[in-house]
Amino acid sequence: MKILAGNSNRALTEAIAAYLSIPLTKCQVRRFADMEIFVEILENVRGQDTFIVQSTSYPANDHLMEILIMTDALRRASARRITAVLPYFGYARQDRKPGPRTPISAKLVANLITRAGADRVLTVDLHAGQIQGFFDIPTDNLFSAPVLVRDIKERLSPGNLIVVSPDVGGVVRARALAKRIDAPLAIVDKRRERAGESEVMHIIGDVAGKTCILIDDIVDSGGTLCNAAEALLQEGAREVYAYITHGVLSGGAVARIAGSKLKELVLTDTIQSTEAIRVSKNIRVVTIAPLIGEAIARIAKEESVSSLFD
Repeated sequence: MKILAGNSNRALTEAIAAYLSIPLTKCQVRRFADMEIFVEILENVRGQDTFIVQSTSYPANDHLMEILIMTDALRRASARRITAVLPYFGYARQDRKPGPRTPISAKLVANLITRAGADRVLTVDLHAGQIQGFFDIPTDNLFSAPVLVRDIKERLSPGNLIVVSPDVGGVVRARALAKRIDAPLAIVDKRRERAGESEVMHIIGDVAGKTCILIDDIVDSGGTLCNAAEALLQEGAREVYAYITHGVLSGGAVARIAGSKLKELVLTDTIQSTEAIRVSKNIRVVTIAPLIGEAIARIAKEESVSSLFD
């Protein structure tokens, strides 16, 4: 087995390699003066089961090109199998046509990864489950829920919790988490006036006196979470936590969350934390490396991955 790291999240890749007790495969990913990407695999990978760990996070297009070129390099070096490990699949929000003459970019990116030579894909909390069908190769979509549930049980007192979906589209995810921790469910009904902004309308469910746990897959601008937290507190909630898988946190999102009514925002490390996130007082990161590492080990041994969803 060979584990290769792109430049998007080397810390996570090193943690995965440490969990598997194997060294990272030596690989050089560098740029020419015009920012053209060059990749060189510095070890023999002929006949090996190879895994490239690369999130397509900011800068998304650079990191996408890196994994495509790394995949091509491994294919031409006669690797036996190439698995693209995408902890964060960045184009997943473009999974349908929202209007006329618009692309379905998630499908395009799936085609690019497949045509580059990947034999299978491993990812975490796809924005929409049907994106698995965009790939014409085996695709495993891991859920971060076991990691988040463990943290919730360790840090929050049971009995007074309520899980809240920040929008109607996330109800299935929120309901699954609520079932795991045996808590009721509430929904924030909001109306989005324009991209990047959201207006909270009202709360469906009784949150008075409860500790609320907002659950979602992606936090980008942070506006939805901040507005939801404020609305929940206005409805009598005691305090509000947010558990999110992918912390995109673009623009002034970190400052917005720091000044919000959120007690704490908990992220996984599918996207490498910026310095602003690391020093923030109400943002905490939990690692997902053991989950991905265990999935990689099972794929390499041709064992079942589905038990990791429990």
